[in-house]
Amino acid sequence: MSTHRPSLGRRPSGRRLRSALAAAALAVSAATAGVTAAVALPAPAYANPHTYGQDVSGYEADHDWMNSRAQFGFIKATEGTSWVDSSFPRHWRELDKKGIVRGVYHYGHPSNDPIAEADHFLDVVGSQPGKPGDILVLDLETSDGQSVEHVNEWARAWLEYVTAKTGTKPMFYSGWNFADKYGRGLGDYPLWVAHYSKAPGDITPPADWKSWAIHQYTDSPIDQNVSALTPAQLRALGRP
Repeated sequence: MSTHRPSLGRRPSGRRLRSALAAAALAVSAATAGVTAAVALPAPAYANPHTYGQDVSGYEADHDWMNSRAQFGFIKATEGTSWVDSSFPRHWRELDKKGIVRGVYHYGHPSNDPIAEADHFLDVVGSQPGKPGDILVLDLETSDGQSVEHVNEWARAWLEYVTAKTGTKPMFYSGWNFADKYGRGLGDYPLWVAHYSKAPGDITPPADWKSWAIHQYTDSPIDQNVSALTPAQLRALGRP
């Protein structure tokens, strides 16, 4: 299952192969950017009671939020201990102008120190104007070769630290299978789960979660999502 793509920029040390793949993806993205930017995605063409939203990263740096029908938008800010998505400030401003629910995510690497990664994320997010209702997210979809126990404790440490620093519980994002394997005991954190073989909203929560907040159901032509919550309920998950 394809989920969030890793960064476009310089990858953490020891990951040269994935860096080459990211560079190739950047070339393709640049070649098609004009087409992608020109497409204003409609709301999904199905009878569905859920709230519709989109999420983007530097791969969609020029995404047209003003003409999007999304009722919430999530964007990538950071990855690892030093990488920053250069498109984050623009997306953050555009979502503020549009006035819809907005969230920001960090792509985690369990081979690093979770506190160092959390501080990096909070520093970058804190460099931009914030407002109540902004949702913070840990995107965890790689084990970096670590054990299930290590990845689980890493996620718990990151989430608990950000909760203590901000006064709100971050959302946890991952693919369904990854969350089911590595997410035990994290059911108190709102779940944003990717599952592309299921119809929008037609999923059961993995691991110890009793419910899901957001279902990412496709990445074509960009990541698209539905939420079981209303926009007001989503905002209630964000920063006070």
